[in-house]
Amino acid sequence: MGSELDNWIEQLRECRPISEAQVKKLCHLARDILAEESNVQNVYAPVSLCGDIHGQFYDLLELFRLFGDVPRTNYLFMGDFVDRGFYSVETFLLLLALKVRYPDRVHLIRGNHESRQITQVYGFYDECIRKFGNVNVWRYCTEVFDYIALSALIENKIFSVHGGLSPSIRTIDQIRIIDRKQEVPHDGPMCDLLWSDPEEIEGWNTSPRGAGYLFGGVIVQNFNETNNITQITRAHQLVMEGYRSMFNGGCITVWSAPNYCHRCGNVGAVLEFDEHLNPTYETFDAAPNETRGIPAKKPIAEYFL
Repeated sequence: MGSELDNWIEQLRECRPISEAQVKKLCHLARDILAEESNVQNVYAPVSLCGDIHGQFYDLLELFRLFGDVPRTNYLFMGDFVDRGFYSVETFLLLLALKVRYPDRVHLIRGNHESRQITQVYGFYDECIRKFGNVNVWRYCTEVFDYIALSALIENKIFSVHGGLSPSIRTIDQIRIIDRKQEVPHDGPMCDLLWSDPEEIEGWNTSPRGAGYLFGGVIVQNFNETNNITQITRAHQLVMEGYRSMFNGGCITVWSAPNYCHRCGNVGAVLEFDEHLNPTYETFDAAPNETRGIPAKKPIAEYFL
């Protein structure tokens, strides 16, 4: 199995999709591994945290080139692997293959775009049909989405999630008992973890996204103290500088899709924690044009902001 996986990984690194039958097999293997993981994955330092990738395959390769390839570097990806970029298929399948090949060196958290409903609107569904001629690969991948963990806990001190906090969740232990093996609900604690955002307020407020909540500094301070953690790390929001620290370092946003949608002009970032949990923020630009492929066919629609 190892040599077959290595062949898939090599092919995907060249931005060449594997066959539909191979995708089915890969997704089955991944599902078996992910099903054994808790809603709150335990992750050990040193580790490098990445935010949204959104199908920007060549920028993912640039990230690996700059900050270390798998398995040399231990990675935690905080969701939103698909949609909006031209290469969601290759991006998600490469990360999935690396997860199956090196399960202790690649950690995945579910984002709000790892959803059947969202991917039918923002590009992944259309891309699967364009590249494979039917919906089967989309179905295999979206079944895997249901098994991806909701959060991670680094050395019992740093809580990582895609979106943010929930008024329904006071302790991390409450996250452990959520039934995650389902489509992302429209409301409730699982929805909030994937959709919420920090804001310069004190308490809770409704979110302009129409799902999740806005949460403020007092909420973050109380959550961190209650759970004996030092900070929350999350993704979900475009940050022009690649990362943003809020509430005296209590909540950190990391964004890893540089020049988002090939037009935003932002840098990407990776947050590296050493074995003592000392943080280093690394930023990077989009991959040079000469290293990028050209989409085989013009996309059906452009999924911009």
